[in-house]
Amino acid sequence: MEDTQSVSHSVQDPIPEQYPAIWKQRLAIAGVSLLVLLILAAIVLAIVSMVKSPQQTQTIRDIVIIFMAVEALIVGMALIVLIIQLARLTALIQNEVRPILDATNQTLSTLRGTTTFLSDNIANPVVKLNSSVAALMRFVELIGLRRSE
Repeated sequence: MEDTQSVSHSVQDPIPEQYPAIWKQRLAIAGVSLLVLLILAAIVLAIVSMVKSPQQTQTIRDIVIIFMAVEALIVGMALIVLIIQLARLTALIQNEVRPILDATNQTLSTLRGTTTFLSDNIANPVVKLNSSVAALMRFVELIGLRRSE
């Protein structure tokens, strides 16, 4: 009975190699929980201070509006740069990649023609010759001039 308790106890305990991982996980959970609590406290404090001082709230509102306008300008500039880069990428594909693909297609067409030529002029005659030789050998075996091996 004592063996069963020690086995079940050891199964429930984490493996010693897992201890650092468990502590890291617990530390991360505690850090995230603390961060959420601090954000909630800051929101409550901001609401209370805004209710107490409407003049200061209007000033903060004006500052936030200015920051949002500056952010919109920055995002607009980033979008313009993104559109320009997209146009340059499209031009690169048109001027650089398409000729490479055309040359590759031409090479494949030439290769296809070469393989067809080799098949018609070398492979097919060799196969026909081997077939004829095999038929002749079988004929010779059948009429008894040569014994089968």
